Amino acid sequence: MSNPVDTKIISKLAEILDKTNLTELEYEDEGCRICLTRDFSARTAPAAYVPAPAAPAAAAPAVSAAPVQAVVETAAETDYSKNPGCVKSPMVGVVYLSADPNTPNYVKAGDSVSEGDIVCLIEAMKTFNPVKAHKAGKVTKILVESGDPVEYGEPLVVIE
Repeated sequence: MSNPVDTKIISKLAEILDKTNLTELEYEDEGCRICLTRDFSARTAPAAYVPAPAAPAAAAPAVSAAPVQAVVETAAETDYSKNPGCVKSPMVGVVYLSADPNTPNYVKAGDSVSEGDIVCLIEAMKTFNPVKAHKAGKVTKILVESGDPVEYGEPLVVIE
């Protein structure tokens, strides 16, 4: 006989999925597996492209849309995931570059790191998981910002 599904767990998972803007979230406990997915294809444009209702403020979204577009194009031009020095996310979660907002980042561009040094944390299900450098070298790029949702295999940091 199967156990009834706890709707509180589903509600909490849906809340996490919504807050982090993740596309997929899986949870498994005592033989019960829950997989939540979100379909972003129905969205037509990011919020920065939505025109403001008042005429005087209509210019503001157009101005802020240009930098957003430039970032998207730059990210598409360079595929860091194929770089052998790329540190990738080992899981889906939220990335943090420091232990807390009042401490310096674990690494910044230009820092030298040793194999095994912590470069960031990934929070998944209220657990903070350290992400470590897979090789020694110099940090050349940090591809995420604290609080960004990340997917499994997403490039985080490049070490040369």
